[in-house]
Amino acid sequence: MIRMGVVIPARNEEARIDACLRSLAVAIAEARAVAEVSVTVVADDCSDGTEAIVASHAGVRVLRSRGANVGLARAVGAHREIADGCTWLAHTDADSTVPPNWIVEQVAAAQAGVDVLIGTVRPNFDELTAEQVAHWRATHVRGRPNGHVHGANLGVRVSTYLAAGGFLPLLEHEDNDLVDRMRGVGSITLASDRAEVVTSGRLVGRTMGGYAGHLRAIRDALNEESPAVAT
Repeated sequence: MIRMGVVIPARNEEARIDACLRSLAVAIAEARAVAEVSVTVVADDCSDGTEAIVASHAGVRVLRSRGANVGLARAVGAHREIADGCTWLAHTDADSTVPPNWIVEQVAAAQAGVDVLIGTVRPNFDELTAEQVAHWRATHVRGRPNGHVHGANLGVRVSTYLAAGGFLPLLEHEDNDLVDRMRGVGSITLASDRAEVVTSGRLVGRTMGGYAGHLRAIRDALNEESPAVAT
């Protein structure tokens, strides 16, 4: 049975963290025969009710970080999970929900010798326009993961994570930076869409770029392709 630590950075996510943790509880229950799972939420410079909501979920640990820095928050959570003996780190975000098979697929990858599992994400279609949803469907083919790295759906072997130096205190793109360095130490990497995570479709996130920035860029490109007709 694998010992897995789930790390979730959260900065003022009181509106979304409950759904995240509820989905994770289902995934943990689905994997109870193959994994011992602990969960750490890192409240990153929160000024809302995020910590109280996390505290209402039994068995979920909450740590505090005052850096307002997602790279540092992920590193804080990873350090604690590693200190407690986990051998695999599963990462998601507080504005995301994981599917029921999320932990099971992480375990399968770890047991197959994979060091880095790069999972796919999709935005919450309820938060997008019909045009944005159509664009997403047209550019994503089931069974053909694009290999884009997302902190909302990422799994890493602890030994390789440590060999690469772990997360750096970056304000954004800390996930891509880590995977680049893990590849540099010879990690076995797998891109998969078997356990796709649904993440927020908001256009303004907790960093200047990130997935929200990606969605803004798509919106802007679609607007340029379909300019409004003057009347």
